[in-house]
Order: sequence, then C-alpha cells, then structure tokens
Amino acid sequence: MPKGEAGGSEKSAKKKSDKPKEKAFDIFSLVTKSLDQDWFKELHWRGTFKDYLDILMPDPGIARNAFQRLYDMVLSYGHREYTEHKEKVVHYNFFDDPVGNGQDAIFGLDRALMRLVHHFKSAANYYGTEKRILLLHGPVGSSKSTIVRLLKKGLESYSMRKEGALYTFGWKLDSGDVAVCPMNEEPLRLVPEDIRPKVLEEVNRSKKGQYKLRIDGPVCPHCRWYYNDFMRRYDGDWTKVIEHIEVRRMVLSEKDRVGIGTFQPKDEKNQDSTELTGDINYRKIAEYGSDSDPRAFNFDGELNIANRGLVEFIEVLKLDVAFLYDLLGASQEHTIKPKKFPQTDIDEVIIGHTNEPEYKKLQNNELMEAFRDRTLKIDVPYVTTLDDEIKIYEKDYHPAKIIGKHIAPHTIEMAAMWAILTRLEQPKKAQLTLLQKLKLYNGKMLTGFTEDNIRELREDAMHEGMDGISPRYIQDKISNALVREEDVHCINPFMVLNELEDGLYHHSLITSDEQRKRYTELIAVVKQEYEDIVKNEVQRAISADKDALNRLCANYIDNVRAYTQKEKVRNKYTGQDEEPDERLMRSIEEKIDIPESRKDDFRREIMNYIGALALKEKHFDFRSNERLRKALELKLFEDQKDTIRLSSLVSTVVDKDTQEKINIVKGRLMNEYGYCDTCATDVLNFVASIFARGDVKKSSS
Repeated sequence: MPKGEAGGSEKSAKKKSDKPKEKAFDIFSLVTKSLDQDWFKELHWRGTFKDYLDILMPDPGIARNAFQRLYDMVLSYGHREYTEHKEKVVHYNFFDDPVGNGQDAIFGLDRALMRLVHHFKSAANYYGTEKRILLLHGPVGSSKSTIVRLLKKGLESYSMRKEGALYTFGWKLDSGDVAVCPMNEEPLRLVPEDIRPKVLEEVNRSKKGQYKLRIDGPVCPHCRWYYNDFMRRYDGDWTKVIEHIEVRRMVLSEKDRVGIGTFQPKDEKNQDSTELTGDINYRKIAEYGSDSDPRAFNFDGELNIANRGLVEFIEVLKLDVAFLYDLLGASQEHTIKPKKFPQTDIDEVIIGHTNEPEYKKLQNNELMEAFRDRTLKIDVPYVTTLDDEIKIYEKDYHPAKIIGKHIAPHTIEMAAMWAILTRLEQPKKAQLTLLQKLKLYNGKMLTGFTEDNIRELREDAMHEGMDGISPRYIQDKISNALVREEDVHCINPFMVLNELEDGLYHHSLITSDEQRKRYTELIAVVKQEYEDIVKNEVQRAISADKDALNRLCANYIDNVRAYTQKEKVRNKYTGQDEEPDERLMRSIEEKIDIPESRKDDFRREIMNYIGALALKEKHFDFRSNERLRKALELKLFEDQKDTIRLSSLVSTVVDKDTQEKINIVKGRLMNEYGYCDTCATDVLNFVASIFARGDVKKSSS
C-alpha cells in the first residue's frame, strides 16, 4: 500500500474517533421531570378524622353530594350567553371538552345541554330531580354517549383539582391493614344519626358553601360491621372508635372503578342483578363463617362503586325488567338492596341513554309505568345548523390529520348540508324550500323572513332532528372517498356525494324506497347548490382585479351621487358635464335583482350608508357594502369573461394568452379559497362546462 494512502486512512480513522458521541435519549429524566411528586402526595393525602374536620369546616363544599359536585364541575369551566331567534341560550364551555383538548367537543346542541344542566341545578338544590333517572333520548349518533363520556371524564378531572376534592375513609385494623370503605362513603356518615343534625348545623354555618349539606342514612353494611365491633370493644366510646378511622382523599376514576360506573346490557338470559349491587365472595365465607357477614361480600356492583359519583347505563331500556326494578329504589329512595343485606344508601347520579325504538316500547308497556314516572327524558336531537355540522367533520378531517390527501373546498360542507336536509321537516309555508329553511337556521336572513318567522318554523317542527342521516354515515363515506383510489390526491364534493348516494342502497336504517328516493333527490339539491357556489367563486376569482373594481365602484358612486342630488357628472376625458349614466347604474343593479321600481331606494340607501361611514370618519370602498360588492363583481365578471374565454377550457387547444389569464384565476382560487392545483383545475373545467351548456342553451333558443 502506498505511504500516502496509509497516512490518509489513519487520519480519517482519527477523525471518526474524535467525533463526539450523540447523547442517548434519557427517558428516565423525561419521566421524572414530568411527574409532580408533591401533587401526587396531595392526591393521596391521609389523615385522622379530626384532620378531616379541620379541612371541612372552612370549606363545607368538600362534603357536597354527587349532583352538587357534578353541577359545580360543569359551571367551573364558565359559560356564555347569546341570543338566537330572540331566545336566550347558554353555552357551557365544559361541553367543548377542555379536559380532552376538544376531542369529544359537542357542537350545535346548546339547547339540549342547557336543559340537562338545568336538571343538574335542580337536583343540586333538592328540588326533586335528584330522585329521577336522567334519560338521554335521541337517534343513533346524536352524541348521547359522548355527553355522558364527557361528564365522567370531567368528574375525574374535577376530583383532582383543589375545588373538587372529596374524601372517604377506612378502618385501621389490629393487623396494621386498613379496611377501606368499599362504597367510598363520606366520612361524616360516621357521626351518629341522632346527633348528626346538630353537627351539620354547625358545619353549615360557614358562609363559603353555597349548599346546605345533608348527610342521609347510615354507613354501608361493611363499615357498619366494623363500627359496631369497635363500639362493643370500647363500650360505646365513639371517640376511641374514631381513632381507628383513616380519612383519605379519593380520586374518581372509571378505570379504577372508583366513583364512576358503567353498565352495558348483555344477553338477556345471562343478566344478573348482582352486577349492579355486588355478590357473595365464596372464598371468604370459609374465613368469616357466614355468607351474611359483610366482610364476605363484594360490594363491587356498578351501583356500589359509582357511589359519590355517576353511573352510566348504556341502552338502559334494553335492560332486563329485574334490573329496572333495582333502578326504581336507586333513583327515588337513593337506596339499593344487596343480596342478604339491608337497604343501603347511595349518593350518585344515574344517567342512561336510549334510542327512539326502545323508548316507544317503554311508552307502550303498561307494566313499566313506575319506571316512566321516575324518568326525566332529555331529547338529544341531531344537529340542524349547518355550521355546527361542519365542525363535527372538520374535527376528524383537517389538514393536520389527513396526510397525503387534499380535501377540496366545500367537500365537507356539501356532505354536511345533505345530512342536515335529511333531518329537516318540509316547511309548511309553500314559498319556502327546504334549502332556504336550512339557510335560515344557519343564520342567513332571507327577504320576507324575520327572527320571529324562524322561531315559528322551529316550533312547527318539534320533532325535527330526531330522525334523518347520522353523522357516522357521513364520516364513513368521507373515509371511503379518502381511501378508495390511492393515486387520487384530491377529494372533491362529487366523490363524497356519489359515495353517499351509492351507500343508500345498503343503509340498514333506511326502511322504504320512498325514504331512499327522498334522500337521493336531496343529493341533487345539494349538487345544484354546489354548482351555484363554485360558479360564484370562479366569477369572483375572474373579477378579483381590485383596481378594476375600485374604478368601477368609483364610477358607479359618482353617477349615483349626481343622480340622487339631481346634478350632472363631469366627464374626466372631455371635461364636459353629462347626465348620470343610467345604463351603467342599471347594468350593476340588475346583477343583484334590484327592480326598476326600487332603484331610487337602493341608490339612496347607498348614499346614506356612505354618509354614515363619513360621520364615523371611515372610508368607503367596494367591500364596505356586501350587496354592492357582489353586484360590482358580477358586472366585472360579465365584462371580462369573454376576454378570458373560460369556455375554451373544455376544448383541447388553449392559446398562450388565455392560458396565462386562466393561471392567474387558478392562483386566486388557490390563495383565497383553499384550492390545490388539482381541484382548482377541476373546478375551472366544471364551471367552464356550465358556461358552455349555457351558451348552447342561448344559441338554441
């Protein structure tokens, strides 16, 4: 080997060895920094009964009941009020899912959620609804489960916060073990019932609590056994008994089965009420000698473990009748009956949800009259506001989540529009179409309709939103469109609408050809609306020359000012005074359907608007007035479309000058409306074909 080569290899080896090693990723330090040990200790606080009283007396709210805690939790995230159709509506921020960063956010159901929170408030104040089962009723996919999931998640998070802290207790045994209360009961239940009113009176003296605390009933059978055993040991000395109490902070957790329970019906033949109220632990019978010893019983049914919190009953009306009987006492008397043990007090919110068919069965079942009487039904309909429906899908189909695919503008909007149309009832007013009704509900004002009319429309259709197409169906079809063809990088409205239409023939919830035909006709309505929208966008993109619009606007305003003040207009080129250009003014006004009989009113309206802006020292331009802006854009489009020759796009040959102008329009569509190169080209071709059809119709006529 040549000497130079050997030296070179030695140098390169040295360089490699001198290179500093990259520091390995230290997962331990990352986890350590993320954990807050002080916070952990606070959540796992333990102390004596006296320590607990020292915490409780300054803040009696610690001993709130389940409804009070749930209501305060919802309010803790704040709310805002707004007026819709002259009615006050409250939006509770909690239902935006601040706990889960918006993952389960609910849109468009403020009225239903407002009714739900009102029931929480009533129950929190002992007005009677605390003795009811809250039943969320609505069509499939209307967010019933999501609402309950939010409440459970919110309670878990709230119990970790200082203002949501709650406590339970356990018994310190001679062995050194602690027998924790299996039902996580409030420590104040240890106060003998005969002197409890005096203790509560003293606790309620605090000005801080907004509720007057009530602690009803004795401790659970398990704790009662230990209580009685220690009372016998100490000859009734309650103070010595309490020395065996260890109070501990508790954190509600569905996963740990602490304060949050969920029950889902299974096969009717295999349902067992012990799933709700607990069962005998046969292994411990040998240890304690009797199956009626509470230490040999597992108080781990869903109603047991949900004490102090909330229990959810999924599809509650599919439960076996024996289960429903358990719910009667649990709701009205706040008691449950574990096998071989006395009535046991509980403190929890019982909330279930069901669909329309099951609820109709309940109404027709005379044997279920007692259950119906103890139920508070809260309708949770589908969303009937377009903007809110769009938000549901944008949450799942946003650019950060959809990798490698572009969703063309209006794709989600058109799918949402069709979903809303299927849920609306045909308006009784003959002059109003279903699409116009949708637009009114979405906040667009139409000529001849006031907010009172919109409120009447809603009142005339009380069942609206309780049937129609589910958001799940829309999500499925958008997903199909996204994955159907790998080489297609842009999904447009027609792809999704075609998926929606094709799926109607296999939709399990469409029960008649008439219903399928109606839904298909509504897809045609949406396609026509999309055609109008993209025509308008292309028109605006073509006429988006701001200098030209400003010139046209200034010319129009000069003529209108002269017309309204009965003056002449000076021609800038000839220097001669001339009559206002009526032909120019009408050519603009006709674009927004201003009739000849109303032209004077419109022109005075424009001049008054300009005068009002001047008083506020604001400048007027073509964007200041929406109607005038639209008229000017349409007029400029009409003047320019022939020079651009958009219709030539449908031919195979496009000259260089036209192509440059088309590229400018494409750029505007991409920059201002969110199109990509592919869908901008597609929409220009689509609109070009529309104009070509229009030209053919004109020539044939």
